[in-house]
Amino acid sequence: MPTPSGPRAPADVVLLSEVDPSIVVDIRYAGPHNFVGRPVDGYDEPLCLLTRTAAEALRRVQDAARAQRLSLRVYDCYRPQRAADEFVRWAKDPAAQQTKAEFYPRVAKSRLFADGYLGAPTAHSRGSTLDLTLEPRLAPPRASYAPGQPLVACTDPADRRFADGTLDMGTGFDCFDPLAHTADPRVTGTARTNRGLLERLMTEEGFVNYDREWWHYRYADEPYPDTYFDFPVARASLPR
Repeated sequence: MPTPSGPRAPADVVLLSEVDPSIVVDIRYAGPHNFVGRPVDGYDEPLCLLTRTAAEALRRVQDAARAQRLSLRVYDCYRPQRAADEFVRWAKDPAAQQTKAEFYPRVAKSRLFADGYLGAPTAHSRGSTLDLTLEPRLAPPRASYAPGQPLVACTDPADRRFADGTLDMGTGFDCFDPLAHTADPRVTGTARTNRGLLERLMTEEGFVNYDREWWHYRYADEPYPDTYFDFPVARASLPR
């Protein structure tokens, strides 16, 4: 397996906000509301970094979404190898179960790698993969997460899950459960329609979905298919 490369980003890695400032950026691993329950190593700032080719393709997806009075919201973009390593350490710690009630309520933690919900190395570290969803252009107020608040299962109905103002996709983000598989037949109605819309918008611009996570897309023509970077998610990592 290729070794991580870094510590600085290559010249064609950019801030998504500089390519398209209209895309909502909600980087969950830079804060406490994620399956680890704390900010993750390597996420120095809540930024979306992508290769320019992936970012420009995503801008075209946003144009198509805005034509339907929607907007993209990105939860994760480039992910340093050190973050993937932290996920491995977390997964191997059976005592760290503080977030189970929300993120993997029906799956044993010991199964997360075997069932394909976590992996290391990850395509995210190559700079052209991201996690995202859709929200109304005039999104309702986003719920704020307070560490220690009661957690609600990501598999619960939309009116019970964490209310981040996005379209109903049948589960919450980072839901480690078969219900989050893109084509799970139990997801019907509006949620099925929304998943299909996201997939159509993304695939039309060259992205490929990971079938176990409705939110996960990789730019097919990625420029670094064999390199796993480890520079931090920070403005200081970008070329000057």
